[in-house]
Amino acid sequence: MDAVRLFVAVMLFLSVPPAFGLWFAIHPFARSWRRIGAVGTYAVLMIPAVLFGWALWRMRARLIGADLGLQPSLLVLGALAAVVGSWIAVARRRHLTHRILVGVPELSSIDKGRLLTEGIYGRVRNPRYIEFLLFVLAYACVANFSGVWVLVVLSVPTLHLIVLLEESELRDRFGAEYDEYCRRVPRWRLSIGRPA
Repeated sequence: MDAVRLFVAVMLFLSVPPAFGLWFAIHPFARSWRRIGAVGTYAVLMIPAVLFGWALWRMRARLIGADLGLQPSLLVLGALAAVVGSWIAVARRRHLTHRILVGVPELSSIDKGRLLTEGIYGRVRNPRYIEFLLFVLAYACVANFSGVWVLVVLSVPTLHLIVLLEESELRDRFGAEYDEYCRRVPRWRLSIGRPA
């Protein structure tokens, strides 16, 4: 089990920071990236992302920190986070296709996509990011290394900043329609009643 926990800790560091880096490279500059499209954008950005991942691999022992041991109570919390995250993932996949997930509409000069407002998107504006945080928490509960908990804590404000950048980009693409959607649907809190 210790080898699995170590693997999970290392994989969190090899995937979460580079993913954040990609989003920070895309959202503030989406209008500029549209000139070369999604394929060109990812071709350019994958080089620094891979180099960043390689640097994280080299520093993995320092990054993951102290082993805090296997904690059954954390495994229960992690399982709960995974169940809720999976429920959100199933609901989200009905509307957020893989094409949208990787940012094709944001990076296309031809197809701006459509604003998702139905299903779970009628209850919360950012189900994908809530799902992401829940899975990071679930994996952290399994791994239980000090550095992983720092990564979990830092993921919250980082994702909030990503959401703010994404909202600006969505407002740029959808204008008043997006503003009205923001008035009706909460950013982070899942509304339980009837969808907006």
